[in-house]
This record gives sequence, C-alpha cells and structure tokens, in this order.
Amino acid sequence: MRTLLRYDLPASVVVFLIAIPLSLGIAAASGAPLLAGLVAAVVGGVVAGALSGAPLQVSGPAAGLTVIVAGAVTDFGWAQTTALVAMAGLVQIVLGVSRVGRAALALSPAVVHGMLAGIGIVIALSQIHVVLGGDPQSEAWNNIRDLPAQIVGNHGASILIGVLTITILLVWPRIVKISLLPGALIAVAVATATAALAGFDVARVALPDNPLGELTFPRWPDAAASDIIIAVVTIALVASVESLLSAVAVDKMHDGPRADLNRELLAQGAANTVSGALGGLPVTGVIVRSSTNVAAGAKTRASAIMHGVWIAVCVLIFAALLEQIPLSALAAVLVVVGLRLVSLAQIKAYVRHRELPTYLVTALGVIFTDLLTGVALGMATAVLLMLGRLARCEIHRSSPAPGNWLVVITGTLAFVGSGRVARELAKLPPRETVELELHLDYLDHGAFETIQDWRDAYERGGGQVHIEEVQDSWFHRATSGRLGVNRSQPGRVPRFLGSWSQWISLNEQRRGAMAAGIDEFERSVAPIVRPHLAGLARDGQKPEQLFITCADSRVVPNMITTSGPGDLFCVRNVGNIVPAHGAGDDSVGASVEYAVDVLGVGTITVCGHSGCGAVGAMMAGAAGTPSALGSWLGSAGIDLTGRDHEEECIAANVEQQLANLRTYPSVRKAVDEDRLTLTGLYFDLAEARMYTVTDGVRSPVSAL
Repeated sequence: MRTLLRYDLPASVVVFLIAIPLSLGIAAASGAPLLAGLVAAVVGGVVAGALSGAPLQVSGPAAGLTVIVAGAVTDFGWAQTTALVAMAGLVQIVLGVSRVGRAALALSPAVVHGMLAGIGIVIALSQIHVVLGGDPQSEAWNNIRDLPAQIVGNHGASILIGVLTITILLVWPRIVKISLLPGALIAVAVATATAALAGFDVARVALPDNPLGELTFPRWPDAAASDIIIAVVTIALVASVESLLSAVAVDKMHDGPRADLNRELLAQGAANTVSGALGGLPVTGVIVRSSTNVAAGAKTRASAIMHGVWIAVCVLIFAALLEQIPLSALAAVLVVVGLRLVSLAQIKAYVRHRELPTYLVTALGVIFTDLLTGVALGMATAVLLMLGRLARCEIHRSSPAPGNWLVVITGTLAFVGSGRVARELAKLPPRETVELELHLDYLDHGAFETIQDWRDAYERGGGQVHIEEVQDSWFHRATSGRLGVNRSQPGRVPRFLGSWSQWISLNEQRRGAMAAGIDEFERSVAPIVRPHLAGLARDGQKPEQLFITCADSRVVPNMITTSGPGDLFCVRNVGNIVPAHGAGDDSVGASVEYAVDVLGVGTITVCGHSGCGAVGAMMAGAAGTPSALGSWLGSAGIDLTGRDHEEECIAANVEQQLANLRTYPSVRKAVDEDRLTLTGLYFDLAEARMYTVTDGVRSPVSAL
C-alpha cells in the first residue's frame, strides 16, 4: 500500500494528464468518434495494465496505427472497423499462446522505425490541414499537393489556436521540468482557455451526452473475406510489433522485472478484443506514456490501471469540459507527436550502421503507397543489404619481392563474388610464386571452385600457388570434401595465437620469421589496434597490475590472460625470480618500485609454469654455482636441491618470490594500506590452464 500511494498514484495522475489529449487527437486523426479514443485509453489502462507482461508499460491508442485505422474506416465504416479490432485482438491472443513474442522482434529495427517515421509524417501532413482550418485528404500525396493552397487560404481563428498549441508544446519542456504539468496538457488547456475567452468560433470536441449509452458496437464487415483477413492481420501485427518494441525499450529504463513478451501479447490481445467490442480504437503499448510512467516513479502495474480509471471518471463526470477543446489544438498535438516519430538520433545511428536505405525506403513507402507495401519494401531492402554484405569481400594484391605475389582475400566469399575474384587472379603474371591468403568468414562451393580451377590452371602454366587460411579452414575442408560440415578444424590454431612455424610460408621463412610477423601485424592487426595504441601513446600507460613471469618462450602473458596493450606491466626473467630487497640485483627491484610508486598498480602477480627449466636447474643444484645463471638462481632465496615433484617445487618458488616482494618497503606499505594485492599463479602448459597458488596448494582460477 505504501508503494501504491507513494509512487504509483502520483505516476498514474501524470500519465492520465498526458493520455487525455493524445487519445482525443489520435481518434480525430483516425476518422473515428472521439469517444473511441477514450474507450481505448480506458481499456488499455485497465485490461492491458492488469494482464501485462511488462508491468510498467502503459497501453492505449497509438499514433502508429492511425493510418491503418483511417484506411479501415474509409473502406469498411466505423462499426465494422471495431469488429476488425476485436478480431485482431483474438489473433494476438493466438500469437501469445503460440509463444512467438520474441520472434516478432526479428523484424529489422530499421524497418520498424522507418514505418513509424512514415506514419508520423502521414499524420503530420493530414493534421496540419486541420490546424490551418481545412480538411485532411485520405492520401499523403494529396495532402502534400493541397498544402500550398491551404497555407495561403483564409484560416480564421483555427490557425491561431494551432500555432499557440505547437509553440507551447515546443517551449514548455525546455523551461518547466515538473512532471505533473506535461506539455501536451498545458498546451491544450491554454488553447482551450484562449478560444473560450476570445469567443473564437472554431470546431470543438463533440462527445455524446450519455457515453455509456452511445457506445458503438461491432458489426460484421460487408466485404470480401480476403480484405477482412488482410485488415485484421495488419492491425494485429503492427500493434504487436509496436507493443513488443515498446516493452523492450521500457525494460532499458528501469531495474525491475524484465518483460514477459508472450504474456504481453496475450494482454494486448485481450485489450484489443475488449476495446473493439466496446467501440474503441486499437490498443498498443505506447512508449510516450510508458516512459512518462517510469520517469514519474511508478513501481507496479497499479499505475497503468489507475490511469485508465481516471480517464473513465473524467469521461463520465467532466465530458462538458472536454467538449470545450478546439479540434485544431488536438490536431496541433498530433502534428508534433507525428514529427517526433522521425528521430534524428535514430537516423544518425542507421547512417553509422549503413542501414539508412532500409529506413528511408520503408518511410517513403509508407508515405506514398500504404503501410503494408512500405514495410514489404523495407524488408526487401534489408534483405538485399544483408545479402550484399554477405557477398562482400576485399581483395588486395602486392608483390613483396620479384617473382613473388601476395593476394589477400578478406570477408565473405560466395558465388556472386566469384567473377570478381577470377578477374583479380587473372591479372597475376604467369610462372611466378603466389601466396594466396584467405581471411574468410564463409566460402561457398561456387567460390571454392573458382579458386581451385584458377590454382590448377596457374600451376599447369608453370607457376606455384600456396594457399594459407587464417582464422578458419573453409578451403581446406572443401578440398577434403567437408565444406560446411563444421566451423572449425580440430587442432588448427588461429594465426594470431599460433607460432611462426605454424603459418609462415617457406618464402617467408627465407626472409626471416620476425620480418614476416611484423609484416602480418602491420597489414592485419595494426589497422585494428592503431586507435587504441594512439590513445595509450597520448594518455600514457595505466596498467592494472605488475605481471612477473618466466622468460620461457612458451609462456605468452597477454595470451594466457586475454589482455591487451596497456593492461599488464610485465617483468620476465629466468625462473620468474624477485631477488629480496637489497640482495644485490636492482633491475627487478626497480621495476617493482616503479610499478607500485609511479604506476600505482593494484596487483602484483608472480606466475610460474609447468616444465620450468630454471626450477629444474635449481632442483639439480645449479643455484649458487660460479656462473651468471648460477648466481641468478641463487638470488631466488630458496633451496630446491635434491627435491622431487617438480610441480610442488614450482609452486614453492612462486610463494618464495611473493615473500621476497614483501621485503620491499613500497610493497609492504601498499599492502598494509590495502592498495596492493599479491597473488601467485601456476600455468600448466599441457592443459593450457591457470591455477592459483596458495600455501603450496594449486586451485583452478575458475573455482574462485
């Protein structure tokens, strides 16, 4: 009860104040009785709110269905349209029972937002005529054609009311941040008061004297079954997609329970069935009301339900007050709402993701044809763009040395790109050595045959071809008759993880593995990491920890910790040894003090590894012998001579180096102040698995 009174009740009032003008305006724009918008608002609040799978979502008549409803009213009549709405609700219930809620989200967001943008423009084009004192046409193109004449015509007081409403809607949110005073309500209230005080003769809201007695009840449409089915399915699908997208968006606005999309479909279906049966507009989840509900502090579904109750009370008791609202004021509200469906932020996002053509084709299709055609065109555009990306590959040719050619093919290689590949390969001079490097996400049989046929022909002509694959092994599997069987070849190591010997060619070995590796880095890796490295070069290093490990060539710190540039401050030496403070060797000590005092690392890790040659030498008594290696091993501070069990000795060495670290004053101080943690690790080379070392006991890192 405390949550209800403290959070949900105030939020319901705020949403109610927004819902009244929007519901009336959407009804007017749809060509339906104004009472139909209020009925849908009540049913959306009470029925959908009570059953909703998204508790903080608020449902009601939505601008996104205005074009569809207006077309249905023109084609079938209002009473018949209510029957379509009720049947659409039944379709939604079937969809909810079938548990296809998440499947509806497979529709491209660019298509959905393009559809809403197109609908918004259609609404604005029609309602601007009402603001100007005229009548809207049924087609967007006709509204555009007649707009110049409408602008220069004689509009009387209607345009003054409309302009005043739009001005308040645009200015109010910038100067007033009080949620209990929503801009739509204030704009309509001021416009209504102005019209009344000035005595303007303008068209106003007309509600029946007895709302309950004058509800419109459904009648079966007198039309072909195919037309009825198309209308019902269109209303059901658009209402479902809009509701589900709204529910997903609302989930991102709060930390409460996540939406159950299948239950939400059932709730929307029940609400539309009831709304249609009572003569109301279609109901959907509405992002404007839902976001307002969350922002106003709602915690449960009670807010949505109560907002519907307040609308019902307002219709029954304050109908006379509602009838003072000028229609041009409601039309002005719809103009602003419609234009806000065209989001510049979304357009910028689709430009970045190269999906703007899908968005624009859908929007223009909705504006100049109809909703279904626009969505179909948008989906077709999305599919074509997807196929274009799937078939896209990049081909680079270079000659690193006389008589040698490097051809790099990157991306997805399907049969549609085979012609381009064949043309590029045909440009190579005959009887030379070609390194064909494949960085492929996918290779189909047609493209495989193109490469295979070219290689056979080139080698018959006296040339040499070596094909190397990076990351995956599509070509190798194809030559083995297993193209498409599995996505990875057992035992194959990606180039960026493998040793030089696993991927460099014989020609590269002659040039030198290091040079080949640098060339590969500059060609493939540098373009990816350059922005990050540039930032590190500019801002300096801020590593998370000091990582002390063995100089063994088989231990690669960044690989075994999945870290990148700037993460680890590394010290590597024979045996991962940290001589005690003042023991004579200052190189490791300098790194420790720099990491703690200057870089401010939070962790120092000492990492040993299986098969450590340094520990094996200490077990054989090499520590302290008269040699540089013997002297260095002696600085470890631990005697392992004659001991068995190499793994235990490696763990003991790690713990001794941690003890040596504590002899450094800067380390002791940071540990005492809880600014620094010391950890020991053991890396098993054969298992490729990391263990923690604590009191001589090894434990898998994942168990912590």
